[in-house]
Amino acid sequence: MDDAFMKIREDIDKTAAFVVQCMIEKKLSVSAAESCTGGMFSGAVTSVPGASEIFECGIVSYSDRIKEEVLGVAKDTIERFGVVSENTAEEMAKNVKRISGSDFSVGITGLAGPGGDGIMPAGTVYLTVMSDKGCRTENLKLYGMTRQEVRLRTVLTALEWIKQQLEAVTA
Repeated sequence: MDDAFMKIREDIDKTAAFVVQCMIEKKLSVSAAESCTGGMFSGAVTSVPGASEIFECGIVSYSDRIKEEVLGVAKDTIERFGVVSENTAEEMAKNVKRISGSDFSVGITGLAGPGGDGIMPAGTVYLTVMSDKGCRTENLKLYGMTRQEVRLRTVLTALEWIKQQLEAVTA
């Protein structure tokens, strides 16, 4: 493994540990609906001791059918905007938050690569982090990265966004 890969893994572990500890202290919870990360966000959080106190659920919804049938993403949303879209990521986060009753939720959908879909390039990833304080959604535009780098960067970004919201509550 190269140094850059090891650095991002360390950053994920450190940020996940902060998020879990802070959520335990504040009695908050988190849930996730993941597609292209395949459960990596959920895995990062649950690798931290004590995560069972704050982690409600993680749903890996790789297929459109599961996004619709389990997560409740509207078929119309997928048809109008695409499965890789801001709208889909937001519905994923909103619906996993509703299902779990968590304080924070994450929605991730994208193209990790190596190839795009002919319309969007690999590295197109829509991330939503939702809480009672608001909703943030962006296309991370992780172009030119390997599949693993795209997935790891997405997980780190989600954790960093949650950390920022938690720090804002403390300030």
